[in-house]
Amino acid sequence: MLERIFAELGPWNWMVLGFVLLTLEILVPGVFLLWVGLAALIVGAVSLMIWNAGFWTWELQVVVFLVLALVSAYSGKKIMGRSGDATDQPLLNRRGDQLVGRTATLTEPITDGRGRIKIGDTMWRISGPDLPAGTKVRVKAATDLDLELVVEAV
Repeated sequence: MLERIFAELGPWNWMVLGFVLLTLEILVPGVFLLWVGLAALIVGAVSLMIWNAGFWTWELQVVVFLVLALVSAYSGKKIMGRSGDATDQPLLNRRGDQLVGRTATLTEPITDGRGRIKIGDTMWRISGPDLPAGTKVRVKAATDLDLELVVEAV
């Protein structure tokens, strides 16, 4: 059955598969089908050139496609992995880390190592030494998930 389908479509079956995969990449982005689609297009281009060669059977075409798909997916992962370059705003989505070094005045006391402070228009949970309201504090650090700021007296 597969042999008949490959024979009827000829070398264009790989081109059709490649364009279908590239279209799916546009509709469902994930940067994976791109590399598999390119592998299918390469096999299609080679098939157009050597279709009548006796050794270019559908089994060999599938093997070449699988190898090219693996190689192109691996190469694509390496290429896309390099895009994690340093940004000019490394703290953009880390609000707590943006506040490290800022000073503020406690509006509520810190009791049992916990309290709250208002910086800008946001109330933050804080941890630090017990301090009375009105004390000036400096933000030393932010917890991993920006859930709490660590403060010290200035």
